[in-house]
Amino acid sequence: MKLDREHLFRTLSELVRINSINPTLVAGGAGEREIGTYIAGWMKSLPVRVETFEPEPGRVSVLATLPGSGQGPALMLNAHVDTVGVEGMPEPFSGAIRDGRLYGRGAYDMKGSLAACMAALKTIADAGVKLGGDLMVAAVADEEYGSLGTADLVTRVKPDAAIVTEPTANRVCLAHKGYAWIEVETHGRAAHGSKFELGIDANMRMGRFLARLDQLEQELRSRTPHALVGPPSLHAAMLQGGEGLSTYSPGCVLKIERRTIPGEGEAQVMTEIQAILDRLSAADPTFHASARCFFFRDAFEVSREAGIVRTLAGCAASRLGREPEYFGDTPWMDSALTSGAGIETVVFGPGGAGAHAIEEWVDLESVAATAEILAATAMEYCGVRGHPAHGA
Repeated sequence: MKLDREHLFRTLSELVRINSINPTLVAGGAGEREIGTYIAGWMKSLPVRVETFEPEPGRVSVLATLPGSGQGPALMLNAHVDTVGVEGMPEPFSGAIRDGRLYGRGAYDMKGSLAACMAALKTIADAGVKLGGDLMVAAVADEEYGSLGTADLVTRVKPDAAIVTEPTANRVCLAHKGYAWIEVETHGRAAHGSKFELGIDANMRMGRFLARLDQLEQELRSRTPHALVGPPSLHAAMLQGGEGLSTYSPGCVLKIERRTIPGEGEAQVMTEIQAILDRLSAADPTFHASARCFFFRDAFEVSREAGIVRTLAGCAASRLGREPEYFGDTPWMDSALTSGAGIETVVFGPGGAGAHAIEEWVDLESVAATAEILAATAMEYCGVRGHPAHGA
């Protein structure tokens, strides 16, 4: 098999030129419909089954499946198609190539990965290879906010393994952190600023909570770190309270982001927050507060000895001429959802820089390497007709 590099880079440039800003993050964002239409159209020349899903109106994911013979395990290559905003970017949708780099919003995060997945599928299909198991390419919506696409997809299909192709600079990512979004509200009593005997200041009471929260944050970072992703952490992200300069605040709302490590769950996270509130309430009967977790995503971890990890690492070593580096990352990825659905998962993708920054680029050589490694991994993992699958 031979990768068509020119076609790969042209596809990537075309993907970057499509505005797919997540509308949940940026009011008026284009969303995924146009890029989903492009991907589905691109797949038409291949012997694949193409399905389009909308977990919410306008939020489009595309799943392309190259059917296997049924005699091997199925593999999904997963990449998200949405991007963050482009404010301040000099060339957000140019897809320009300079010095081996392709520029534009999403080039690195993660349309370079998506193009590599598409090229891997095309390389296998064009060569007429008949795989033992199905090979899927999932181009999913909304990873940059709530992961509507992958959350929906894992209710529809369950391959034996998945490679989430977030950019890793051709390293093998075995773990990443999770997160919780928590809202804490302190409750006061509104009164005129001159009537201290009537008012209860919710903002002052939030100050007490923040002091204790700061202690918890320091304690979290002093815990024994996870070997790959380090210690847990939290930060006070958003604070709002008060109705006027001459009014005791009747309420104050704090939104917290808590980053978790593998093994930590929502119950543990909320128990730590509630313990602070309980201690403050016991010390002062006028302290009233509530807490709720309004969004939670698990951390992710996979064994280095898992079948898909061994297969991917072996193919990467053959292409790169060296053993790939293994590491853990801190940002959350859709790999937690595929893994949580019982799909053996690893993370691997190209290199570059500028995720969420005003200049974003992906290294084209690493995109080509990723495509070749993904194609080789699919053949070995899914098996080729007449040859058993390996590492499954």
